Amino acid sequence: MRFRPVTFDRLVEEVADRVAALDPQDAPWPRVAIDGAPPAEPQTLADALVAPLRVRGRPVLRVRAEDFLRPASLRFEHGRTDPDAYYDDWLDTGGLLREVLEPLDPGGTGRVLPSLWNPVTDRATRAEYVTMPPGGVVIVDGALLLGRWLPFDLTVHLQQSPAALARRTADADRWRLPAYQRYETDVEPVTAADLVVRVEDPRRPAVLE
Repeated sequence: MRFRPVTFDRLVEEVADRVAALDPQDAPWPRVAIDGAPPAEPQTLADALVAPLRVRGRPVLRVRAEDFLRPASLRFEHGRTDPDAYYDDWLDTGGLLREVLEPLDPGGTGRVLPSLWNPVTDRATRAEYVTMPPGGVVIVDGALLLGRWLPFDLTVHLQQSPAALARRTADADRWRLPAYQRYETDVEPVTAADLVVRVEDPRRPAVLE
């Protein structure tokens, strides 16, 4: 695989250009996934896309996968540090589909819920629904987003080698490493994503050609 080094600012512009170029017939409200384990800092890229897309005339709504986790009673049914549960049971894919992604299908209502569940309080967020204007973009960031049949219009995977991922993962979260390895084996995000960015150091990205 050949990777092209870019600055972070250049990466942001390239991703924003790709979003803006999506066919409005196929993607009337573009749904963008920024996929990556926490050490890859997917939220940083997702946040950085907001201003450039607005400059391009696109309203933007930021959504965090962390706000669509299942209740603690379901997430921790097999304990708090089970990597298979983290992989299979933590993300409420049904809620994310129902409240965010399916309303933005062609012919959809455009009415989405920015957040569903607060994992800290373990209660519903009681967020207000938002009606996206035509051409509005929803950017979802989080880990393990691919391979779940979620209807994103553009997917960006932030790739880290096992060594870099292990080095940058906090001690308290190292139990998640087997889940990330399973993701690489089962989903092969490098081939599943529309755009792959190597982020051994998130400050020095490189785009897969």
